[in-house]
Amino acid sequence: MKVKTILISQPEPKIENSPYFELEEKQRVKIDFIPFIHVEGVNSKDIRQQKIDLTNYTAIILTSRNAVDHYFRIAEEMRYKVPDTLKYFCLSEAVAYYLQKYVVYRKRKIYVGKRTFSELSPYIKKYKNEKFLLPASDMLKPDVPKTLNKLGVDWKEAVFYKTVVSDLSHLRNVTYDILVFFSPSGIKSLFENFPDFEQKDTRIAVFGNTTIKAAKEHGLVCNIKAPTPETPSMTMALQKYIKEVNKK
Repeated sequence: MKVKTILISQPEPKIENSPYFELEEKQRVKIDFIPFIHVEGVNSKDIRQQKIDLTNYTAIILTSRNAVDHYFRIAEEMRYKVPDTLKYFCLSEAVAYYLQKYVVYRKRKIYVGKRTFSELSPYIKKYKNEKFLLPASDMLKPDVPKTLNKLGVDWKEAVFYKTVVSDLSHLRNVTYDILVFFSPSGIKSLFENFPDFEQKDTRIAVFGNTTIKAAKEHGLVCNIKAPTPETPSMTMALQKYIKEVNKK
């Protein structure tokens, strides 16, 4: 069956030159972006119940832009003035760059990893006498605490925001040729919204091994998978598949 419509279970990209827009134009398909999950911040009372006192920490580990937003939101709620001496350990350049929304970048001590947490760990190890706070979601990747424990640093994890299933009731009577998922949470959202969902002719595209595993556990057939050596991105995987089936 030819592909005409695609649903991406994430927010629409904010950049004009997103490869999704190029895919839509070149392959003449319609792409909709609807987030299947969203993030909600916990309140300062919840943070106190986790026995977190922001004044106790001399360094902060930021693994995402959400972590940045919710740390500074809680600081404001608690009327805590973030000291100029606080050290920031950012997972990637994108996270470090986003930090400029809240602090004067050149006046702060900021250490940046390349992409993975293991690439950030040498910087954390170098400053192992600091007291580290890790503001995270309720779905933190297990390799983060594992790495921090191996480093033997003084650190504390706190849930500053949670991943919540979005209401998708407006999609009940809508069908797409391809549904695209990037996390097990997206698969969970699909079945929480539509427990009676049947795949039928819908093609399922999945990114990453944990998402593939979650899809299979829910009885879904994964028709399109990324990353692979041939198609390292989801847009490339979609393009390859669409070219093949729309040619027939």
